[in-house]
Amino acid sequence: MPLTSDDDIRSLLDVETIAVVGCSTTPGKAAHEIPAYLQRQGYEIVPINPFAEEILGVRAYDSLADVDQEIDLVDVFRPSEEVPSIVDEVLARHEARGDVEALWLQLGITHEATARAEEAGLRVVQDKCLKVEHQRLRG
Repeated sequence: MPLTSDDDIRSLLDVETIAVVGCSTTPGKAAHEIPAYLQRQGYEIVPINPFAEEILGVRAYDSLADVDQEIDLVDVFRPSEEVPSIVDEVLARHEARGDVEALWLQLGITHEATARAEEAGLRVVQDKCLKVEHQRLRG
């Protein structure tokens, strides 16, 4: 069952490092502006975009597996049909490295494949904007 209570979501806002799958190089796009906002709020953003070398002034990675630092939360800006493969990547990383506490699917993104992440002990949020929730709960 995805997390929906304010207390559950507030607890996710205590993370430090957020990997952003589908982070965009294009200013004005939500997949660029939301990570930029989070970066300004003090979160360490790790862009995941195989078509970019750098986003928001930091190195972009081709995949979650390529990231050598610890990741607390994976924020997803990809179509819902890509969620199963992203869950596979998240679970592989979680099992191999013991990091990734949570999976967050941005507004408009949902998939039943997230149940596998929940079964593995990850906290999951679907169909919510991380920036909106941050502003609402941390304002």
